[in-house]
Amino acid sequence: MGRGKLRIYLGAAPGVGKTYAMLSEAHRRVERGTDCVVAFVEHHNRPRTEVMLHGLEQVPRRELEYRGTVFSEMDVDAVLARRPQVALVDELAHTNVPGSRNDKRWQDVEELLAAGVDVVSTVNIQHLESLGDVVESITGVRQRETVPDEVVRRADQIELVDMSPQALRRRMAHGNIYKSDKVDAALSNYFRPGNLTALRELALLWVADRVDEYLTEYRTDHRVSKIWGSRERIVVGLTGGPEGRTLIRRAARLAEKGAGGEVMAVYIARSDGLTSASPKELAVQRTLAEDLGGTFHHVVGDDIPAALLDFARGVNATQIVLGSSRRKTWQYMFGPGVGATVARESGSDLDVHIVTHDEVAKGRGLPVARGARLGRSRIIWGWLVGGLAPVLLALFLNTVDLGLANDMLLFLALTVAAALLGGLYPALASAAFGSLLLNYFYTPPLHRMTIADPKNIVAIAIFFGVAVSVASVVDLAARRTHQAARLRAESEILSFLAGSVLRGENSLEALLERVRETFGMESVALLERESDVDPWTCAGSVGPRPLVERPEDADVDIPVGDHMALALSGRVLPASDRRVLAAFAAQAAVVLDRQRLQHEADQAKELAEGNRIRTALLAAVSHDLRTPLAGIKAAVSSLRSDDVAWSEEDQAELLEGIEDGADRLDHLVGNLLDMSRLQTGTVTPLIRDIDLDEVVPMALGGVPEGSVGLDIPESLPMIAVDAGLLERAVANLVENAVKYSPADERVLVSASAMADRVEMRVVDRGPGVPDEAKDRIFAPFQRYGDAPRGAGVGLGLAVARGFAEAMGGTLDAEDTPGGGLTMVLTLRAVSPGPEPANAVSTPQSASSAVDASAPSAVERQAS
Repeated sequence: MGRGKLRIYLGAAPGVGKTYAMLSEAHRRVERGTDCVVAFVEHHNRPRTEVMLHGLEQVPRRELEYRGTVFSEMDVDAVLARRPQVALVDELAHTNVPGSRNDKRWQDVEELLAAGVDVVSTVNIQHLESLGDVVESITGVRQRETVPDEVVRRADQIELVDMSPQALRRRMAHGNIYKSDKVDAALSNYFRPGNLTALRELALLWVADRVDEYLTEYRTDHRVSKIWGSRERIVVGLTGGPEGRTLIRRAARLAEKGAGGEVMAVYIARSDGLTSASPKELAVQRTLAEDLGGTFHHVVGDDIPAALLDFARGVNATQIVLGSSRRKTWQYMFGPGVGATVARESGSDLDVHIVTHDEVAKGRGLPVARGARLGRSRIIWGWLVGGLAPVLLALFLNTVDLGLANDMLLFLALTVAAALLGGLYPALASAAFGSLLLNYFYTPPLHRMTIADPKNIVAIAIFFGVAVSVASVVDLAARRTHQAARLRAESEILSFLAGSVLRGENSLEALLERVRETFGMESVALLERESDVDPWTCAGSVGPRPLVERPEDADVDIPVGDHMALALSGRVLPASDRRVLAAFAAQAAVVLDRQRLQHEADQAKELAEGNRIRTALLAAVSHDLRTPLAGIKAAVSSLRSDDVAWSEEDQAELLEGIEDGADRLDHLVGNLLDMSRLQTGTVTPLIRDIDLDEVVPMALGGVPEGSVGLDIPESLPMIAVDAGLLERAVANLVENAVKYSPADERVLVSASAMADRVEMRVVDRGPGVPDEAKDRIFAPFQRYGDAPRGAGVGLGLAVARGFAEAMGGTLDAEDTPGGGLTMVLTLRAVSPGPEPANAVSTPQSASSAVDASAPSAVERQAS
């Protein structure tokens, strides 16, 4: 059975109508007789969406118990057993509850697609993995639930569900998205007009890029060479001269006039070398193009106008920007120039802009490599001069008597001209033909192939020898020039390659794309295998339809070691190009190894950190846990002793000691477990939107009554946190502050909103901490000052900071004005939204192993 098809409804923000559109499509398919079921759809208590579920078959969900609460998730096995034609799966980026079949819902969808089931799903633009930083800069919210871009890009159909920010805010105000008590907070935070407009632009541009990929694929498959001006793409032709900066800026201004315009700067070098271009100037122009939002491309082509036009049509460009020629007037006798040729050959689908600049008509400034490899036109001219010109010269000399010496010089000049134009073989032909004509027409006896005077034999022999010698020298010079020019071109490419190494560019795809552009190939892939009998696997590829099976099937394959090869498809390259290509292949292998070594280094670092933590845990267990255990042991032994009759007061005191020791053990073990989770990266917050005043009072159960004052305004925006983690963090901070505050001073817990953040401050009037120790107090297994070892293992503040960072917040220490220490906990202020993880969030965090309201053993820490 073939793979199923994926259709995705993409939206800019929650509430634009993705789920409603998906359910409407399901009803249309059911009416057409399609077997369509609801695998998982969350209506978020929206009446209009809930009504759309009526009349659709729903597959029962799988219920999972997690931390005392029952959650429902999509039952993949039930859907596969039902095997419908189409399954509706809402919220593609959702994170499943621990214990589910897969970690992410998009992985569940992949299983359905692999089984041949078509899937219709939904996702918001902020959940795309590549846009996480952009969305965070816009909204201040870091989306922790993401879906890889490649999963969405592989969809067979993507439909944008669009709505203007004003209309979406009206829907919000009418209560069609959230409950009325959350509308004001949502409208003043996440659903601000600026946020919605920026998210909408992101969604439109992302879909436009995807449509552009479809268009490029279609044009490639159907071999469409004509430009379709669906989008303004401006190609800037660079020569490496100083005028390039002017051209790039001019192209950027042109692109700004059209929505979604692109600028692509391209430098074309002949395979055997072009006019020398300064690598430093090209580097400056590359940086300028990238700073202005464009891209820089290095392309090899013998015919510069043709290569430039091929590149422009290949990227579906609409405009070409070129600079006015730097050639002087007399240099136009050698041809019309690149600009005029491109303008003449561009046709009606490409607009060519000739931009003036300060270097116009000042000369090229750099010498032209005249002796480069001879093209077909020069070879043809060489044979015409070598074969036809001697006949014309003979006809002319028959009318004029210049003498044998002058005749020989004229024929020798033709031989030299043939050598300059066409190389050795036309020159040899000209020398031989010229010798025959001299013998036949100008040496006695005339019109016969014999020579009467022996002196004339010597003269003709010398003429032939000189002609051959001159032709050989000219041809040798051309070959040497060709070699030097080619080596120069290779050195430019290798210089760029070395520059990429020095710049630390470690992207394998970027390097392969550079190979594809440099050699004008359709696709490039780096293949590898474990041994000679194992199948090849693709480590990285670029371009349409890359070869990912065997390097032998490619047009060009370059082995890299014993079990790696670079495979190129598009055309067969000459053997002379393989040396530079081998350098690229070796660099690709180095980049791949570097990426893997970096990954292994990160893993080794994690293991080393884990070993350090385990060593510290053992040290803590050996001392800090022994004291309460010894106290409990002594109290229990005393109570069980028959030798002493304990009074009720003594028994109560001993039982109180047992209870205190057990509490200390509970606190110590809880912090040890929490820190081990933080260090091993297993903390998985279940984020939901809550009010701060819902959590803070619950975190004060471990401190004496009346020791803490609260100042938390009701007007604070909601925060996106894990309630259990936040409760533990606040409890640790408050107990730490109470422990070091004077008995007659209350600890103040206050909160305020700042832009898209909420700051909570825990203020004490204790001895404070010096500036140099403020960072060290958050290190694990550290105590501040002369705190006794029995007071704890030094994890309270480390756990609090770890929990804060796991929720996307920060925790820092500041001096309290007038003396003391203030802990500043910064959290994200966001609007309530239908985030996938929010539906399964509970006050108890996935990372908390003990009751969040229980008091924690907290101590001030420093090295």
